[in-house]
Amino acid sequence: MKPVIGISCGDINGIGPEVIIKTFADNRILEYCTPVIFASGKLINFYRKAVPEIHFNYQVIKDFSRIHHKQINLYSCWEEEISINPGQMNDIGGKYAVLSLKAATNALKEGHIQGLITAPIHKKNVQAEDFNYTGHTPFLRDVAGVKDVLMILYTQQLKVALVTEHIPLKEVTRYITRENLLSKLNLLHQSLRKDFAIDKPKIAVLGLNPHAGDDGLIGTEEEEIIKPAIKEAKKNMLVFGPYSADAFFARHSYLQFDAVLAMYHDQGLIALKTIAGGEGINYTAGMPFVRTSPDHGTAMDIAGKNIADPTSFINAVFECVDIIRRRSEFEERNKNPLRKITAEVLRNVEDERIDDTIDAG
Repeated sequence: MKPVIGISCGDINGIGPEVIIKTFADNRILEYCTPVIFASGKLINFYRKAVPEIHFNYQVIKDFSRIHHKQINLYSCWEEEISINPGQMNDIGGKYAVLSLKAATNALKEGHIQGLITAPIHKKNVQAEDFNYTGHTPFLRDVAGVKDVLMILYTQQLKVALVTEHIPLKEVTRYITRENLLSKLNLLHQSLRKDFAIDKPKIAVLGLNPHAGDDGLIGTEEEEIIKPAIKEAKKNMLVFGPYSADAFFARHSYLQFDAVLAMYHDQGLIALKTIAGGEGINYTAGMPFVRTSPDHGTAMDIAGKNIADPTSFINAVFECVDIIRRRSEFEERNKNPLRKITAEVLRNVEDERIDDTIDAG
């Protein structure tokens, strides 16, 4: 059956509602999933007027038993009149973004939806007593009740995972520990196998310092922490490094690996977003449910102007569906030993065929 996918609306003054409307206006997407948007009809109608060339229809539900699998569903999270001001960052935008997100995650926990796509929130205006988080990822970690999660941003050519996410640069070194690196590497390895169907993933690890420390001349984290963590991880996975980030990306070395573990946000994501060209996907690994999002923010400067590009959001929807399917196939293979062995034999035969082809050529 098609998975039921929840969509949180993000900041009501950002581009989230617009890209949601543009994404689901193409009814062909209903062949792959059943969407449930967590917002209000008044919000969606407000932004629907801003994209008059698009015909966007939906049915409002207040009970998940009323989900219609051949239509777009809108779960009404609030009824009150609210002020919508595209492009303005204010408390109202943050408050209703969190309201939508919490309604969607409650639906996840209760099993009403099988996956979640989150539209962008602004990290500053969502801060409140009941939402003291720097973004979606740490909030979802607590919702899932897991010890650690991993942010992975990716496109067809490159997958980048982060050891640290939205923290000041001066605090990064506090989190570069052997335990933290091993946790992130294990999450990445498991996700590549389970969520992306890569049986024997190759992982590259970047250094923290320029030139990966130059053998301790420019910082000691590589020698004292990163290299020992890689050596330990090698017992269970194919992991290599640490590599100097500038040369690694400039020489396209990432093409030799299935994923890259970066030490901090901009180290990995400047390269990823440059290569992705607005088509990247953000994925949170390590949770019992699937969550994806576009790789952009609220884009207040273009909100409400009907110029927001939905490509990244569209990609996030299809990836959410695909990861749910790949997880199911992974679990099925591991439940059935004979299928697992047969698949392994076929992969080995294919590997030998490829090797023979290379030798002959």
